[in-house]
Order: sequence, then structure tokens, then C-alpha cells
Amino acid sequence: MTKKPTTMKTMQSVSPRSEPVQSRSIKRTQQILEVTSNLLETVGLNDLNTAIIAKEVGISVGSLYHYFPNKHAILYAMGKSWLDSIEEVLNDIEEWPVESLSLEDFIGQVVDINLRTYRQQKAVLRLVQAMFSVPELRELDERHDDMVISQMAKVFKRLGINKHIRERERIARHYLEVTHSSYLVIVNQNEQRATRTLQDLKIMLQSLLAHHLKSPE
Repeated sequence: MTKKPTTMKTMQSVSPRSEPVQSRSIKRTQQILEVTSNLLETVGLNDLNTAIIAKEVGISVGSLYHYFPNKHAILYAMGKSWLDSIEEVLNDIEEWPVESLSLEDFIGQVVDINLRTYRQQKAVLRLVQAMFSVPELRELDERHDDMVISQMAKVFKRLGINKHIRERERIARHYLEVTHSSYLVIVNQNEQRATRTLQDLKIMLQSLLAHHLKSPE
């Protein structure tokens, strides 16, 4: 029996049409990203399309295509912008006097500065879900994980976890999975529940890192 050839879905380009240089183009690009963020929250990923985005921006679909070739390119730009903010946080942490901080102070500061980036990104939960589920955006999800794991493994060594790099990377991945999922929950909770969840997160991190600080190399 002859098998039918499998049809492979072609990956869409996620590159913008061109980098905006004029102030008007920069402003329009930011408007498109802002509107898409709002729509991602209200209509969801599946119902989001360039026609809806263009209508909310107040331009034609053809005009929208001058900036982005498709909705995935817009989402990619949103995700990349968010990753840039995460990278800035990691760079800030790298400059902290980690060696002189108590574990409690370190956890409090690292959680607070990271949570701020999640609160500032509109529709962050849906954006993260898109980064994980849409093939064109998966690179962003992987880059996010690699970036956080690599940087935090270095920070953990300065904190006093003197283990092999592979073990510190394993701990950093555990740290990432716990914090990343918790932040996405916290930003969608009311203030009272978010406060309790945040306290639980800090307790979990305290237990995790204290254990590895005390255990032999």
C-alpha cells in the first residue's frame, strides 16, 4: 500500500518588513504591538488575526503588512521585547553584591525584580503560551529558558553553591520552572491571593537554595 506524502506546514516568517527608523514608523510599530497585546488578552491567540489588529489600530491590512508580514511576526516582536526586559533584569542581578546578601534578602530582591517584568507585560500568560505552542515562536521560549538557567547558575555560585556547573544548571532549571509558573499565576490573581502565593514562592526558594548551600559539593 502506497503511503500518501506528508504535507509539511511551511513556517511563516517572523521578521518585520523593515526596522522602523523614522519617529512616525516607530510610533506606529509600538501602537501595533500595544493593540495586539490588548487583543491577545481579550480575543485570545486562536481568534487573533491581522484583520482584527488592523481594524483596532485604525489602518488597512495592507498598511499593517508594511510593518509585519503576519500575526506571528507581531507576536515574535512582542516576545522579543519581553525577553529584552528579562535580560535587563538578569544583567542587573549580575551587578548585585550577591556574596554579601543574606539568602532571605537575595530571594526577596530577585523575586520582586523579576515579578515586575511579568506585571509590566500585558497578556503575559497568553504570550508565554504562544511562545511555547506556536512553532514560529518556540525559539523565544527556548532562548528564555537558556538565558535564565545560564545566568542563575553563575549567580548561585556567587551565592555559595559550590557545585559542578551541570548541577548548578540543574538547580537553576528547577528554580526557573518554579518561579516562571508562579509568576504567571500571581499576575492573574487578586491582590490578597497574589500576596499569599508570593509568600509561598519565597518559602519554596528558601528551602531549595538553603538545602544546596548546606549540602556538600
